Amino acid sequence: MEIPADLGRVLVIIPTYNERDNIEGIAGRVREAVPSADVLVVDDASPDGTGEVADAMAATDEQIRVLHREGKDGLGPAYIAGFRWAAEHGYDVMVEMDADGSHQPEELPRLLSALEDADLVIGARWVPGGKVRNWPKRREALSRGANTYARLMLGIPLHDATGGYRAFRAATLDKIGLEGVDSRGYCFQIDLALRALRQGLRVVEVPITFVERVHGTSKMNRDVMAEAALRITQWGVSDRTGRLRPPR
Repeated sequence: MEIPADLGRVLVIIPTYNERDNIEGIAGRVREAVPSADVLVVDDASPDGTGEVADAMAATDEQIRVLHREGKDGLGPAYIAGFRWAAEHGYDVMVEMDADGSHQPEELPRLLSALEDADLVIGARWVPGGKVRNWPKRREALSRGANTYARLMLGIPLHDATGGYRAFRAATLDKIGLEGVDSRGYCFQIDLALRALRQGLRVVEVPITFVERVHGTSKMNRDVMAEAALRITQWGVSDRTGRLRPPR
């Protein structure tokens, strides 16, 4: 399935840190699923040699690029670096995708098709038709709970605001602005979705099947979860305080 022609140039941004066993397969599947899309691997100086594997791929495929960063700096900064690279090179659509195989490249055409009538499309697990495979019940409950908390605390209509498989129009990123974004972990995803909704942009959730990684270890840890919980609380309290403050 090919992407809608009126979307323009599409770049799939894949941040990596120690994903040597995964990156080649994921990039290859993206190239098969959407042949006209380009791939940008954003590697944070992976000690396992992921960057070198990506360089070798780029040497044989002109639609694969590699952006090397000096060290591990978090998911948010990696994506922002990718977005800025994409803007400098004239891309019209930027896609976020994990390197570990949890996001299925074969579902990318559906996300891009939905972007025809949206400003941001989120691949969602916790909507009708969405699925998660190979997750323990505790992790599923944690993700569902975090998203319910975000929805209620922030007053947003999204059921999977933490979902990291998403497609942005370049114009969307221009409108929401990236200068003030300093979220580093998975709350980065909530941050951008919240900014889009506050700008009155159309955000659509498309059901996906999320598959737990086979190779490597998850980047999710207590610090990442704590950052997300703290940020959501701060944003929610700030919104409520602003609404209660009398006009001047």
